[in-house]
Amino acid sequence: MTGTGRPFVLGLTGSAGMGKTTAAAMLREAGCAVWDADAAVHRLYAPGGAAVPLIAALRPDAVREGAVDRGRLRAALTADPALWSRIEAAVHPLVAQDRERFLAGLQTGGVAVLEVPLLYETGLDALCDGVAVVSAPAAVQRARLRARGLEEAAIEALLARQMPDAEKRARADWVIPGTTFEAARQAVQDILAAIAARQAARAQGKAGER
Repeated sequence: MTGTGRPFVLGLTGSAGMGKTTAAAMLREAGCAVWDADAAVHRLYAPGGAAVPLIAALRPDAVREGAVDRGRLRAALTADPALWSRIEAAVHPLVAQDRERFLAGLQTGGVAVLEVPLLYETGLDALCDGVAVVSAPAAVQRARLRARGLEEAAIEALLARQMPDAEKRARADWVIPGTTFEAARQAVQDILAAIAARQAARAQGKAGER
């Protein structure tokens, strides 16, 4: 993963329970800088986080001991889906600021990853040079979500907000199988090799223009 100029920005997405965290860890181990949208939200929801007073104003019962209780907030969102838009309007600008700080601090060359569950849904694919979608069969996905303690109503509410997996796969530049560790690792290696080839070709083209 060498190169000159700005980094290649890779969007990493996929519906809940598909295996994005595993793929992101592989990319991080390979030397990529990774920005995790969910981790940014966790920071904002933690004690002293900038989103805590905003959530408290919308849903006081979702804040406990100075932090957002994600379980209570999830229950509130399941009971009142209309609350989603108000939460997003409050929190998304803060998440965007966190993302912009990450992008502004990048070194030249290499690969930077934006790990965003709702990448296509929020139009953030426009910031990316390429997109990889992590995908697994629906039965595997739902089993993983149930293992996280989500009840069926919460799973349905979560998936209803996300673009169908088939559509994400159709739009993506690459698909990472979220079924086995070995398949995911091979796909990640192939993606990084393809990106390195693109960067080398771009650098060669610029050298030829001089």
